[in-house]
Amino acid sequence: MMAVTRLRPSLARLPSPRLLGTGASRTAKRPERLSAALSFQEPGAFRVKSLGELLRALAVFRLCSYPALVNNCGKLMSVARALVGRRLFSLMLRPTVYAQFVAGEDEGEISQSMQKMSSLGLRPMLAVPIEEDLGATSGEKTYDENLEAMLECVRMSHSNAWSKEPMMQLKMTALLSPELCVKLTTLIGQRTLNLNLLVRALDGEPIQFPGLNESEVAHFLCGLQRLNKIAEASINKVRVLVDAEYTYVNPALSLVTMAMMKKFNQDGVWIWNTYQCYLKESRSLLLEALRVSNDEGFGLGVKLVRGAYMDKERKLAEKEGRPDPVHRCWEDTNDSYNGSLDVMLEAVSQKPERYRIIVATHNEDSVRRAARRMEELGMDNDGGAVCFGQLLGMCDHVSLTLAKEGYAVYKSVPYGSVEDTLPYLVRRAQENQTVLQGIRKERELLRRELHRRPSRKKGIAY
Repeated sequence: MMAVTRLRPSLARLPSPRLLGTGASRTAKRPERLSAALSFQEPGAFRVKSLGELLRALAVFRLCSYPALVNNCGKLMSVARALVGRRLFSLMLRPTVYAQFVAGEDEGEISQSMQKMSSLGLRPMLAVPIEEDLGATSGEKTYDENLEAMLECVRMSHSNAWSKEPMMQLKMTALLSPELCVKLTTLIGQRTLNLNLLVRALDGEPIQFPGLNESEVAHFLCGLQRLNKIAEASINKVRVLVDAEYTYVNPALSLVTMAMMKKFNQDGVWIWNTYQCYLKESRSLLLEALRVSNDEGFGLGVKLVRGAYMDKERKLAEKEGRPDPVHRCWEDTNDSYNGSLDVMLEAVSQKPERYRIIVATHNEDSVRRAARRMEELGMDNDGGAVCFGQLLGMCDHVSLTLAKEGYAVYKSVPYGSVEDTLPYLVRRAQENQTVLQGIRKERELLRRELHRRPSRKKGIAY
């Protein structure tokens, strides 16, 4: 069987994406309507929101527009919690930031939020808000508790029937230590690791991994078994999207994810990987994944994002004397995203049963590009092989417009208590501050809808 390369292949030896499928691309076109349907200019997308929801969104987005506030929100919240106490702090946060970005604490609250979302044509993609990074001291007990939380996420995603083809997000370092992933990434850069070895480990076989000591092997095997349990619970029920993280762990995460795909994506696309297009190597990694999935005969699910760790990646590369892994400018990142999007849509159009993609972006131009290319390739809006994704509480004018036009749209939905979700919210705010500071259009649409409300009450048409 073929061995997995180091996940940093040369573009010169990769096949053309057109060779990945056997059928010719479909070119049937539908009536030209996208320019009008996907203008994202009408405030009517917010008519479904209550007055309180409009005011809350405007207030939260206004606060998020200040870089100093976003950069220091973790410290400010810690001070506020110390001054007023945990209970009062939670009561203050619940109707504001928490309500804007979190679905709820228990299954009843989550279900209420999800039912409203479903009524708007949106689909939930539940996310357990677990934060884990280098230096955190988590033992097997903590990872096992995280496993139970994720198995509960699988159950809720499937049993409540909030949408067809439910999805959930999975953060692999919540089940496997970041330190081990760093070491695995180093080993991947030094030698070839075989996918079949990892598949056998997922099956429970006691495998030895060269380069790891006895305790590291034991932890790795436990982590793989945790991941295997999630995959077994989700197969034929819930699509599991593995999050990308930092470059110092991503090769290890991708290798394990590919092994999970090989085992569980034989008769469907249940395990997906995330590709961060702000990284210079993202296109080559995506092409390599397409090649491996084609050679090995398993389905490939792709979550395509621009990425959120730019500042930290650059600072770390500078500190370690490495080349900057991030594209030099926003335009280069856009080109990377749109190019990878074209590659995947071409592959999906040829083999929709084998390849799937979620266009996870708040960028309107990329959304339009995806919709236009789908039309050119004769792909159904809601055919299942292509869907769109945005964060809960953000970019609703894009999400609701897409849903209205019949596209499959998912919202990334964290849930849990204020205490549990606070670290997640702080990190997401800091990672997405460029997006948060650039939502002037959404704020303007919210204001326009707010100003129209009195006219509606008077029965005046508009």
